[in-house]
Amino acid sequence: MQKVKGTFDIIDDMSYYHLIEKTMRIIAKKYYVKEIRTPHLEASELFHRGMGETTDVVSKETYRFTDRGGRDVTLRPEGTAGVVRAFIENKLYASAQKVQKYYYSGSMFRYERPQKGRFREFNTIGLEAFGSHHPALDVEVIDIAFRFLNQLGLTDLRVHVNALGDHESKARYKEALKLHLKPHIGSLCQDCQARYESNPLRILDCKVDAQQAVILNAPHPTDYLTEEDKLHFQHVRQGLEALNIPVIPDPRLVRGLDYYTHTVFEIKASTSLLGQQNTVCGGGRYDRLVEQLGGPSTPAVGFGFGVERLIVALKEKKTALPSTALEVYVAALEDADEPYVLSFITRLRQRGLSVERSFERSTLKALFKQSAHLNARYVCVIGAQESRDKTVQIKDQRTQNSWTVAEEEAPFKLLELISSVCEDCEEN
Repeated sequence: MQKVKGTFDIIDDMSYYHLIEKTMRIIAKKYYVKEIRTPHLEASELFHRGMGETTDVVSKETYRFTDRGGRDVTLRPEGTAGVVRAFIENKLYASAQKVQKYYYSGSMFRYERPQKGRFREFNTIGLEAFGSHHPALDVEVIDIAFRFLNQLGLTDLRVHVNALGDHESKARYKEALKLHLKPHIGSLCQDCQARYESNPLRILDCKVDAQQAVILNAPHPTDYLTEEDKLHFQHVRQGLEALNIPVIPDPRLVRGLDYYTHTVFEIKASTSLLGQQNTVCGGGRYDRLVEQLGGPSTPAVGFGFGVERLIVALKEKKTALPSTALEVYVAALEDADEPYVLSFITRLRQRGLSVERSFERSTLKALFKQSAHLNARYVCVIGAQESRDKTVQIKDQRTQNSWTVAEEEAPFKLLELISSVCEDCEEN
């Protein structure tokens, strides 16, 4: 049996996932963002109404099927629609807290061609903030994403921003874009020809036609903004500049989903880490999606990270990971008293030490060989005499120093030794 194409097992990289998740929890606490978890499986209608029938994700990439009860369901291809559905279904909009922020993490599913950093099952960390039209909320959400990446050690970042405006501005721009594209529609790829009527903004996001003159010379969304929408975008840029976040206005940035309004953004890392495909975060404002999915009119803004793409960047940067080394190995000899061994190991673990033990009774030589294989710094030897005397032998595998101490003193001795090793590492 082998894994399904486009999926992967997480084994050696688990420490990277833990680091990313821990960092998000730290940042979320600072910005008063709550965690939310939604199902992997949702009604297909949610994504068709929310993301748009004509988006590539919905039309080509969803894992959609009929379950045994005859229900039309889809494995979630992104996180926003599910969080919005939960926001409506659980009546979170009725909370006295006007602005509510939620973050999430987990698997998403898209049927697309697997390649480096892109899979059919992949992990996303995202955030959705509800309840305010004010551009300060856009700024805060982008700030959270930027600080999260900084906390991970990714510092050479640029935030690309654009403004699509609200309903009126977007309608004006779509008409101008279609008028510009119409004489050249035959030169575009088949997908873009199909998008011309249904979703012309997606043509600007096409990887096939990206360098065609008709795309490079296309009108910009910011040229068709209403005065109110221009002011919103101006405040977003001023807010980001006030936070010393490096901002690059990107008039061609539109993002690929129908629900975006006003601000859209991407955060790009250095090309030395990820090459030309260096976008690590994307998001924007979506003021009409809650209402579109059956809830009350509620403005919102959010973002999403591809975790696997982040891990590629962290590896390229050679990010230091928290140590997962084994601290103590308990070598129980053939004649050791098992209840005494169990009691001693429990005492160590209660003190927070990382402990592995021998399960098969063997010779001392064989047990030391096993402890070396596990790369344990300290070995605690327990045999018949130690069981009788209520003592334990502690041996430092690197220095070869050893000590015989009483059972109740052993945890404190080990903690003292480990602490001194950590201090030496810091000084060096």
